[in-house]
Amino acid sequence: MSVENLIKMANQIGQYFSTESDHALAVHGVQQHLQNFWTPAMRRDLKAWHADHPGTELHALVQAALTETAQA
Repeated sequence: MSVENLIKMANQIGQYFSTESDHALAVHGVQQHLQNFWTPAMRRDLKAWHADHPGTELHALVQAALTETAQA
């Protein structure tokens, strides 16, 4: 799957969880979704892209989910 598609899907997940008023719960929701529904290769590719492009294109909740302790 292309990284562009992974970014688009990850941002949709981030947007969905952005309605959660508790930031920690929102980040955890993104992490859980990535863990439960994405393949290890998809998660690995998104993390690798994010490591090379920090702070760009990804929803803030997705960025947090990729960098905080309980990573997806």
